[in-house]
Amino acid sequence: MPRPDILTRPAFETAFEELRGAPVTLALLDLDHFKTLNDALGHTEGDRVLRGVERLLSGSLPTGSVIGRLGGDEYAALLPETAAETALILFDEVIRHFQIHRDPHWPRTLGLSVGLAARPAHAHTFADLQRAADEALLRAKREGRGRACIYVESKMVLKSNYYPKSQLERLSKLSGALGRTEASLLREALDDLVEKYRGEL
Repeated sequence: MPRPDILTRPAFETAFEELRGAPVTLALLDLDHFKTLNDALGHTEGDRVLRGVERLLSGSLPTGSVIGRLGGDEYAALLPETAAETALILFDEVIRHFQIHRDPHWPRTLGLSVGLAARPAHAHTFADLQRAADEALLRAKREGRGRACIYVESKMVLKSNYYPKSQLERLSKLSGALGRTEASLLREALDDLVEKYRGEL
């Protein structure tokens, strides 16, 4: 069976629209501490890791799945007619496979985190589904990384209670300018903060 191509972001979004409202689970994948590997071993080794992730996804996901690279070390997958709970089991195995077959020279902290959101359970449009999956990915990071999480609607205090309005406006503008979700930008900032103070942990 031929392996699916790794689509660009625009082609991936087009593939989503071509599903025309059919049930689907969107998975967002992010490599944990990928910057550490790039800094320690160089971009050539980093590219080798990315190719390995692409082969893993192409060889693990069911027929009909769509895989895209959204940028950097961020990937996404569409699993048509698949519930989020089924996708969770699948990506738990993908993460486990990545850990078992990892190169011994890679940093021990390098891993895969995955956020999942489904249509119609969590959202309908691509933007809303991506936002939900991104929040699930952020939760996977907070809960220890190297895991998959399904989106759960937050009943906690709104983020506006944590950040001044001026900061939220700047975050929104940056999100629009870069074509990335606010959650992914916050996740990147959190990763940088953890790396900066790693010696204190």
